Amino acid sequence: MSQLPCVDMTLLDGILERYPREEPSLIQVLQDVQRTYNYLPCEVLERVASALGVPLAKVFSVSTFYKAFSLTPQGRVVIKVCTGTACHIRGAGQLIDEVQRRLRIGPGETTEDLGFTLQTVNCVGACAMAPVVIVGEKYVGAAKASDLAKHLGATEGGDHAN
Repeated sequence: MSQLPCVDMTLLDGILERYPREEPSLIQVLQDVQRTYNYLPCEVLERVASALGVPLAKVFSVSTFYKAFSLTPQGRVVIKVCTGTACHIRGAGQLIDEVQRRLRIGPGETTEDLGFTLQTVNCVGACAMAPVVIVGEKYVGAAKASDLAKHLGATEGGDHAN
Protein backbone atom coordinates (compact mmCIF):
# COMPACT_ATOMS: atom_id res chain seq x y z
CA MET A 1 0.00 0.00 0.00
CA SER A 2 1.52 3.28 -1.05
CA GLN A 3 -0.09 5.83 1.23
CA LEU A 4 -2.07 5.81 4.45
CA PRO A 5 -5.52 7.38 4.34
CA CYS A 6 -6.13 10.80 5.88
CA VAL A 7 -7.41 10.58 9.43
CA ASP A 8 -10.45 12.59 10.45
CA MET A 9 -9.55 13.51 14.02
CA THR A 10 -13.04 14.89 14.68
CA LEU A 11 -14.33 11.29 14.83
CA LEU A 12 -12.18 10.80 17.92
CA ASP A 13 -13.95 13.61 19.78
CA GLY A 14 -17.22 11.65 19.81
CA ILE A 15 -15.46 8.55 21.07
CA LEU A 16 -13.67 10.37 23.90
CA GLU A 17 -16.90 12.08 25.02
CA ARG A 18 -18.40 8.68 25.91
CA TYR A 19 -15.74 7.69 28.44
CA PRO A 20 -14.18 9.01 31.63
CA ARG A 21 -10.79 10.61 30.97
CA GLU A 22 -8.83 7.97 32.85
CA GLU A 23 -6.69 4.89 32.22
CA PRO A 24 -9.40 2.25 32.85
CA SER A 25 -11.20 3.56 29.73
CA LEU A 26 -8.25 2.74 27.46
CA ILE A 27 -9.34 -0.62 26.01
CA GLN A 28 -12.92 0.54 25.39
CA VAL A 29 -11.66 3.69 23.67
CA LEU A 30 -9.26 1.63 21.53
CA GLN A 31 -12.08 -0.73 20.57
CA ASP A 32 -14.20 2.21 19.42
CA VAL A 33 -11.24 3.73 17.55
CA GLN A 34 -10.61 0.39 15.80
CA ARG A 35 -14.29 0.13 14.86
CA THR A 36 -14.40 3.72 13.61
CA TYR A 37 -11.17 3.88 11.60
CA ASN A 38 -10.72 0.14 10.84
CA TYR A 39 -7.31 0.43 12.51
CA LEU A 40 -5.49 2.43 15.20
CA PRO A 41 -3.86 5.44 13.51
CA CYS A 42 -0.70 6.63 15.31
CA GLU A 43 -1.84 10.24 15.53
CA VAL A 44 -5.11 9.10 17.12
CA LEU A 45 -3.22 6.97 19.65
CA GLU A 46 -1.11 9.99 20.62
CA ARG A 47 -4.26 11.99 21.28
CA VAL A 48 -5.87 9.11 23.20
CA ALA A 49 -2.80 8.89 25.43
CA SER A 50 -2.95 12.61 26.12
CA ALA A 51 -6.72 12.67 26.70
CA LEU A 52 -6.68 9.72 29.10
CA GLY A 53 -3.44 10.68 30.84
CA VAL A 54 -1.81 7.37 29.87
CA PRO A 55 1.83 7.11 28.75
CA LEU A 56 2.05 6.66 24.97
CA ALA A 57 4.22 3.57 25.50
CA LYS A 58 1.38 1.90 27.42
CA VAL A 59 -1.15 2.81 24.70
CA PHE A 60 1.11 1.17 22.08
CA SER A 61 1.73 -1.80 24.35
CA VAL A 62 -2.01 -2.46 24.69
CA SER A 63 -2.55 -1.77 20.98
CA THR A 64 -0.01 -4.38 19.94
CA PHE A 65 -0.85 -6.97 22.61
CA TYR A 66 -4.44 -7.66 21.54
CA LYS A 67 -4.94 -9.33 18.16
CA ALA A 68 -8.24 -7.47 17.68
CA PHE A 69 -6.28 -4.24 17.20
CA SER A 70 -4.29 -3.28 14.12
CA LEU A 71 -1.81 -0.46 13.61
CA THR A 72 -2.21 -0.71 9.83
CA PRO A 73 -5.37 0.06 7.84
CA GLN A 74 -7.74 -2.86 7.43
CA GLY A 75 -10.18 -3.43 4.60
CA ARG A 76 -13.83 -2.50 4.89
CA VAL A 77 -14.45 -6.26 4.71
CA VAL A 78 -12.16 -8.57 6.68
CA ILE A 79 -12.02 -12.16 5.44
CA LYS A 80 -10.95 -14.64 8.10
CA VAL A 81 -10.06 -18.17 7.09
CA CYS A 82 -9.97 -20.64 9.96
CA THR A 83 -6.82 -22.76 9.91
CA GLY A 84 -7.61 -24.87 12.96
CA THR A 85 -7.11 -28.62 12.67
CA ALA A 86 -10.62 -29.48 11.43
CA CYS A 87 -10.63 -26.64 8.90
CA HIS A 88 -7.08 -27.40 7.79
CA ILE A 89 -7.94 -31.05 7.13
CA ARG A 90 -11.11 -30.08 5.24
CA GLY A 91 -9.52 -27.61 2.86
CA ALA A 92 -8.63 -24.29 4.50
CA GLY A 93 -5.49 -24.14 2.34
CA GLN A 94 -7.53 -24.14 -0.87
CA LEU A 95 -9.74 -21.38 0.53
CA ILE A 96 -6.70 -19.22 1.29
CA ASP A 97 -5.29 -19.92 -2.18
CA GLU A 98 -8.58 -18.91 -3.81
CA VAL A 99 -8.84 -15.64 -1.87
CA GLN A 100 -5.22 -14.87 -2.76
CA ARG A 101 -5.89 -15.59 -6.43
CA ARG A 102 -9.06 -13.49 -6.58
CA LEU A 103 -7.94 -10.51 -4.51
CA ARG A 104 -4.19 -10.67 -5.15
CA ILE A 105 -3.37 -10.36 -1.45
CA GLY A 106 -1.83 -12.76 1.02
CA PRO A 107 -2.67 -13.40 4.66
CA GLY A 108 -2.24 -10.21 6.69
CA GLU A 109 -2.54 -8.02 3.58
CA THR A 110 -5.15 -5.51 2.42
CA THR A 111 -6.20 -4.62 -1.11
CA GLU A 112 -4.93 -1.26 -2.41
CA ASP A 113 -8.44 0.24 -2.31
CA LEU A 114 -8.92 -0.87 1.34
CA GLY A 115 -11.83 -3.06 0.23
CA PHE A 116 -10.63 -6.35 1.74
CA THR A 117 -8.17 -7.72 4.27
CA LEU A 118 -7.28 -11.42 4.42
CA GLN A 119 -6.51 -12.95 7.79
CA THR A 120 -5.89 -16.50 8.92
CA VAL A 121 -7.08 -17.41 12.40
CA ASN A 122 -6.21 -20.42 14.53
CA CYS A 123 -9.76 -21.45 15.39
CA VAL A 124 -13.20 -19.87 15.28
CA GLY A 125 -14.85 -22.56 17.41
CA ALA A 126 -17.10 -23.88 14.66
CA CYS A 127 -15.35 -27.16 13.90
CA ALA A 128 -18.55 -28.98 12.99
CA MET A 129 -18.96 -26.51 10.09
CA ALA A 130 -15.37 -26.89 8.83
CA PRO A 131 -13.90 -25.39 6.81
CA VAL A 132 -15.10 -21.98 7.93
CA VAL A 133 -14.58 -18.57 6.35
CA ILE A 134 -15.88 -15.40 7.96
CA VAL A 135 -16.60 -12.67 5.42
CA GLY A 136 -17.24 -9.47 7.33
CA GLU A 137 -19.68 -10.64 10.00
CA LYS A 138 -21.05 -13.62 8.02
CA TYR A 139 -19.90 -17.14 8.87
CA VAL A 140 -19.71 -19.48 5.88
CA GLY A 141 -19.56 -23.13 6.93
CA ALA A 142 -18.55 -26.06 4.72
CA ALA A 143 -16.95 -23.38 2.54
CA LYS A 144 -15.74 -24.32 -0.91
CA ALA A 145 -13.19 -22.42 -2.97
CA SER A 146 -15.59 -22.53 -5.93
CA ASP A 147 -18.25 -20.67 -3.90
CA LEU A 148 -16.03 -17.90 -2.52
CA ALA A 149 -16.72 -15.50 -5.39
CA LYS A 150 -20.40 -15.28 -4.52
CA HIS A 151 -19.62 -14.62 -0.86
CA LEU A 152 -17.07 -11.93 -1.73
CA GLY A 153 -19.39 -10.44 -4.33
CA ALA A 154 -22.20 -10.12 -1.76
CA THR A 155 -20.09 -7.68 0.25
CA GLU A 156 -19.25 -4.03 -0.21
CA GLY A 157 -16.45 -3.77 -2.72
CA GLY A 158 -17.26 -7.19 -4.14
CA ASP A 159 -16.12 -6.21 -7.63
CA HIS A 160 -12.78 -7.85 -6.75
CA ALA A 161 -14.47 -11.23 -6.70
CA ASN A 162 -14.82 -11.54 -10.45
